Amino acid sequence: MFGGFPGMEGMGMGGMGGRRRKVDNDRYYELLGVEKEASLSQIKKAYRKLAMTHHPDRGGDEERFKEITTAFEVLSDEEKRQVYDEYGEEGLRDGGGGPADAHDLFSAMFGGGMSRGPKKGEPVVHSLRVTLEDLYKGKTSKLAIIRNRVCKTCDGIGASRPDAIQTCPVCQGRGIQVTLNQIGPGMVQQVQNTCRSCRGVGSTIRERYRCGTCNGDKVVKERKVLEVYVDKGMQHGQKITFTGEANANPGAVAGDVIVVLKQEEHNTFTRKESNLIFEKDISLNDALCGADFYVEQLDGRMLHVRSPPGTVITPGLLKSIPNEGMPIWKNPMERGFMFVKFSVKFPEHLSPDQINLLERVLGPRTRLPVPPAHAEVDEVHMIDFDREHVKQPQANGTAYDEDDDEQPRVQCAQG
Repeated sequence: MFGGFPGMEGMGMGGMGGRRRKVDNDRYYELLGVEKEASLSQIKKAYRKLAMTHHPDRGGDEERFKEITTAFEVLSDEEKRQVYDEYGEEGLRDGGGGPADAHDLFSAMFGGGMSRGPKKGEPVVHSLRVTLEDLYKGKTSKLAIIRNRVCKTCDGIGASRPDAIQTCPVCQGRGIQVTLNQIGPGMVQQVQNTCRSCRGVGSTIRERYRCGTCNGDKVVKERKVLEVYVDKGMQHGQKITFTGEANANPGAVAGDVIVVLKQEEHNTFTRKESNLIFEKDISLNDALCGADFYVEQLDGRMLHVRSPPGTVITPGLLKSIPNEGMPIWKNPMERGFMFVKFSVKFPEHLSPDQINLLERVLGPRTRLPVPPAHAEVDEVHMIDFDREHVKQPQANGTAYDEDDDEQPRVQCAQG
């Protein structure tokens, strides 16, 4: 019933007696090669030696290095070591928190000699609304941002003098506070929170020596105006990156500002990669005798479009105009196609005289074939389609119920 809680195995309900299961609390000591009574100095010395040997940058095994680092993290922390000695690794898992990053802990121990380099700040993403004309012709926009920059007055240490910075007396420089709460007989919960005294920094500054510019925060707010160059041929969703222009913090590489282009819908054109598409409505007369019209290009030019004489335009016909599409990004002298999709508008009614005239021009209508003599012929009339008045056939077969009633029913055999 109490499986999964360290120290609760074997306890019965009557009086909660029984003996607790023996826990495995030897492995971390064995990984570091120290005795259980080893001092913090001995543990640090053992870790330094093993970490230098097994570090991946020196050809060591990554998993072995992580195990050694996890063991050191636990045994070098008085409270975590107490939990491990009492309840083993299972007690640490139940307490939460999880192991620190092995490379970060190594950097803290050895001053970053073989670290993976400073971390990079988080990117800041902004959206920039552009028109199709902007993407066709190119555009320059200004983007104002507020960002953190390392304080130049104190060089990012937060104090007027380095010796004014002292290790936080509350968390002993770890930046976190770990508390153990007993939630039941033999059950301990480990809770880890950011240290309130130093706000997770691990150090404090004496009030009189706080930097007057940043007030000990190590960073200051700064307004920056970025010029965003939208090149010809860029597309919706394309990203423009400003490296290192986002927030900066001491000991870290400044993050990037990323501008994402958001194209507005256009009244005339639809873009498909490097091509432009627009729909053109023409009359039946234009479809038969020749279409002749203007279309305004995205740069303001008027394009005169004519179909060749004698060409008949059918509904849905697609025609292309070379080199009048979008510029190719980074090669703006090249352009895609402009596609024209035609829609033909037919007259709703024709007079008898118009019908006779069309027959003289286009030829007589198709003669109606005579049906076989024995065929039964019904005269029907077509009406305009109305979706709401179209009845769907019933799926339950009720139209046949009347015929089914006259048929004998199949009955199940009686057992």
